[in-house]
Amino acid sequence: MKNNIKAFLDLVKERNGDEPEFLQAVEEVAETVIPYIVKHDIYYGKNILLRMVEPERVITFRVCWVDDSGEIQVNRGYRIQMNSAIGPYKGGLRFHPTVNMSILKFLAFEQVFKNSLTTLPMGGGKGGSDFDPKGKSDNEIMRFCHAFMGELFRHIGPNTDVPAGDIGVGSREIGFLFGMYKKLRNEFTGVLTGKGMSWGGSLIRPEATGYGNVYFAEKMLETKGDNFKGKNVVISGSGNVAQYAAEKVLQLGGRVLTLSDSSGYIYDEAGIDTEKLAFVMELKNVKRGRISEYLESYPNATFVKGKTPWNVKCDVALPCATQNELDEADAKALVDNGCICVSEGANMPSTKAAITVFHNAKILFAPGKASNAGGVATSGLEMTQNSLRFKWTREEVNTKLKDIMSDIHKSCLEFGEDEDGYVDYVRGANIAGFVKVADAMLAQGVV
Repeated sequence: MKNNIKAFLDLVKERNGDEPEFLQAVEEVAETVIPYIVKHDIYYGKNILLRMVEPERVITFRVCWVDDSGEIQVNRGYRIQMNSAIGPYKGGLRFHPTVNMSILKFLAFEQVFKNSLTTLPMGGGKGGSDFDPKGKSDNEIMRFCHAFMGELFRHIGPNTDVPAGDIGVGSREIGFLFGMYKKLRNEFTGVLTGKGMSWGGSLIRPEATGYGNVYFAEKMLETKGDNFKGKNVVISGSGNVAQYAAEKVLQLGGRVLTLSDSSGYIYDEAGIDTEKLAFVMELKNVKRGRISEYLESYPNATFVKGKTPWNVKCDVALPCATQNELDEADAKALVDNGCICVSEGANMPSTKAAITVFHNAKILFAPGKASNAGGVATSGLEMTQNSLRFKWTREEVNTKLKDIMSDIHKSCLEFGEDEDGYVDYVRGANIAGFVKVADAMLAQGVV
């Protein structure tokens, strides 16, 4: 089996040797899925996984725009259309200086499995640009978004590819992108999700990834007869996912101790309550400030510069910032400090070595493709509402979100439970996601 896995990974590395994040994502999937493929004749010998790791289409393009000083700027734009076996490509757009082909391919590959797990008819894709929205005026961001969509519009559509937001792409950016798409195509369709409520957006969409992550963690705790009441929770990030994960933790009776951004993290021993969280939301969403400014209003808290919060003693950890933010040393610190549950809100925030630590310690660990699928699930619900020209209530969408996260958890149990009762959620999520896509690919032939 090790030889089979090694031969597969060697081939993928030969083709994608300069893409470490993508290779990391593929290796994690291969180690759990290939043993399953070998045991099932329907998949064995069909090169299904090899076909899955090769994008159906990779689009790169130049984005030229004019800044406020009149200077012409040039950025790179990307769209990775990974797999459309079960539906139109679906996945976010990321605007950040670190965006490159490796990161977007890893995100698109993960998205294929994540979308499959939701049970909704969505394929996997991802895109974005190395454009940095930080420090830019609204007019500069508008000009960039319009220029970006001036090329992307040729490759997307409500039945082809439906992008959403991601890091650096919030409601403001989605609005500018949609406005240009509508103008260029002369049609009003649900081609982007994360839209404003007055023009096709869905209730609960901003909250969905954070809420869904906590709903999934709640299901994991329930397998141990436990819940969030009285639990100390450490959260990384302070953007959309982290904010609403914190909100849901508070609603379920937990105590949030930390939030972070790229400058460091805050630790509030008294707990970040509803009032304090509202302050963070205004600071990050309206003022676009740094998390260290939290101390100006709440001086009893501590700010730790340039660090992540994983050394803080906690019961539950929710990494909600970015990829590979939690390494082996961090994982050991969490386990040593009594953490019993880790649920990923970001995409691949834990390194492979960190995941091994969690598994060896037999603590509850959920990979992002399962635990943060609430965002794309609600994007799928937004697509449905757009197609119906209809809008569900907040309660209806929230109920559907909870049901989807519960179904994902059940799928993970089906394929991930060991004989001793321990659940390997990584294996469960990978195999459950693989089976649906693989069955569709087999049915459609070699295309």
